[in-house]
Amino acid sequence: MALSVEEALELIYKLSQPTQTEIIPIENAVHRVIAQSITARYSLPSFDNSAMDGYAVRVEDAGKTLKQSCTVFAGDAHDIRMVEDQCIRIMTGAKIPQGCEAIVPIEEVQFDGKNVTLPNTIKPSAHIRLKGEDIQAGMELIESGELIRAHHVSLLASQGVTHISVYRRPRISLFSSGNELRMHYETLGENQLYNTNTPTFAARAKELGCDVVFTGTAEDTLESIQEHIRRSLNADLIITSGGVSVGDADFTKEAFMSLGFESAFQSVDIKPGKPTTFGRIKETLILNLPGNPLAAALCFEIFGQSIILALSGRSDKYLSTITTQMKESFTMKKGRRSLIPGWFDGSSFMPCKQFGPGMVLPLSTANAYIMADASVEGFEKGSSVKIIPTRWCMSSAEQNSLVTY
Repeated sequence: MALSVEEALELIYKLSQPTQTEIIPIENAVHRVIAQSITARYSLPSFDNSAMDGYAVRVEDAGKTLKQSCTVFAGDAHDIRMVEDQCIRIMTGAKIPQGCEAIVPIEEVQFDGKNVTLPNTIKPSAHIRLKGEDIQAGMELIESGELIRAHHVSLLASQGVTHISVYRRPRISLFSSGNELRMHYETLGENQLYNTNTPTFAARAKELGCDVVFTGTAEDTLESIQEHIRRSLNADLIITSGGVSVGDADFTKEAFMSLGFESAFQSVDIKPGKPTTFGRIKETLILNLPGNPLAAALCFEIFGQSIILALSGRSDKYLSTITTQMKESFTMKKGRRSLIPGWFDGSSFMPCKQFGPGMVLPLSTANAYIMADASVEGFEKGSSVKIIPTRWCMSSAEQNSLVTY
């Protein structure tokens, strides 16, 4: 019996556990998933300092003409105290002198070469960056499971962190099979086609931060396919396509079963993509996607991406959606949960003009898709829909409905 998408994803999240961890320098941490929480060691700023080049003054001296006693530069280590009837020239980032109540920017004073005339109004604490106003010591800065971006590296560097623990990149193993298919670097024979699925899976897995290994093309024999599976069992995930549906005349399903394949599910109530299969051999997960290119690519976006996000240790491992509106009306047959590829332009979604399970072109011209409920017969122009992006990862720490009704 075919499972619902929700039931299939629940089994995927149950079986897909984060990889082991490793220690790396923060310079190499971008697009890695951190495996530890980071707490601030130091407050930022670590001392009260000037936000402007100007003059350190007391509020009561507004409108007065004062002597400039000295100049304080950023990085000066000695403490300086305010003196009555005097002001202090101060540079951006310099420590605030004792007794200073505000900084007056240099362009707001009159300076005759010796004396400084202040404006008539001075706001208390103006242009003073207070200790800890940005970061307080002890504050949690990064939570375990976050994908590290460039600005996270800024945070880490601000705390003197040199290395962090991250989850190892998921290892994905791929191999191709089928007498009718040839890899893109081979010569086609009569009635043969190029294999587009394997390169697609490899490219998408790399986009999602995986290390990918292609073990080659298996011959259409039980022994050859078994050998490719054995060579892939050091991976976290093996992805294949085709060969396991009822009536498929090859040895893929038999080969997996002979090596101890434990099935989690063997079909999903979705169109296209019903023959999607998921399970494992010992610790290695197995995802077999449909043989038709568009069906395989769309189901990778749902199931393959969900496995990879979970393996990566992401706290936001659940796929999420963007709510938008239909650019034009669209009709379809109801009866099964359906995937509709198309283009999201930032304000509306336009389904591909033509698409079918065996096509290659549609997903290259799409950047998102709708998962329409089985009861839907179409959408009116301007109606609200949920889209799931394919050209960037839209995910959440909480599981939400992906379906448009």
